[in-house]
Amino acid sequence: MLSLRDTPGNPVPPGGTIVAVGTGDDCTLRTATWRPTTRSCRGTVTLLQGRAEFIEKYYETIRDLRGRGFAVVAFDWRGQGDSDRRVDDPHKGHVDRFDDYRLDILAVADSVLTTMPGPHLCLAHSMGGCVALTGALDGWLPFKRLVTVAPMLSIRMIRMPLAASILARGLHRLGFGRRYIPFGKPVSIATKPFAGNRLCRDPERYARNAEAARQVGAGAVGDPTIAWLAGAFRAMARLRHPRAAPRITLPTLIVAAGADPVCGTPVTERFAARLKAGHILVLPDARHEILSEREAIRQDFWAAFDAFMPGTDLPTHAEVAQHAAPVPV
Repeated sequence: MLSLRDTPGNPVPPGGTIVAVGTGDDCTLRTATWRPTTRSCRGTVTLLQGRAEFIEKYYETIRDLRGRGFAVVAFDWRGQGDSDRRVDDPHKGHVDRFDDYRLDILAVADSVLTTMPGPHLCLAHSMGGCVALTGALDGWLPFKRLVTVAPMLSIRMIRMPLAASILARGLHRLGFGRRYIPFGKPVSIATKPFAGNRLCRDPERYARNAEAARQVGAGAVGDPTIAWLAGAFRAMARLRHPRAAPRITLPTLIVAAGADPVCGTPVTERFAARLKAGHILVLPDARHEILSEREAIRQDFWAAFDAFMPGTDLPTHAEVAQHAAPVPV
């Protein structure tokens, strides 16, 4: 039976409803919804997690959104949290192909978003931002505005990305896709010591997230598989193509971390400079997980979010003519 976990200092936001959502390829996704705590509703924000994340990590963000008048939809991607796995080892961060994440979003849209108030908006982090931007590029993302935090357009932790990409694709073709990446371990990055961590500078929020990860157990997955990495390289390369960003007509705000050791902010800035319907804000002192950063950084994020998300009905990207050349796959 699906449930949400309480941990000290991180209680489940009250009033939530848990839903088991089935995808078109028979995965079950743990999904939860909340109504706003205000009298009026400005719309619904769907949270798209980063890799190795889970709903419990977003309780504070859910409270922040509800207090701003938004209903919230949160779900665990396949392969992490309490959603279904395609591999026997639940600690592996695995997806057979990145396009499977599209099936997750569309299943949640069909089963859950149709019951939630509009307009439908999106807040995506890291890998979730990569998936969301791909959906915006291809025209299937079911939201009217997108805020993406530290989107995964490059991975700084990989020293030789070109060689790693070639190796990952080669191993994938040879049938090793469901194995850990070389030297991969089943240990969640969220449970590693605070000192020298790549995620945030706030020790209390870091400890809160680490305890939530320990309670979730295998849901806070360890290192990714070769298939995940090969798919990530392919998705990032496609978005970095010079003709990709200009074709995205969905109103988009990118909030990047100036001290991000996980995803490359200069790459993100170059991508954002080519957007015709979006812009970027770089928070200089922030590390990768801006939503779990120190309060001053979070206040800057929420100020930008509030200015960008008016809560009124907005034109969809389908209503804007697209004249740019297609982007190679």
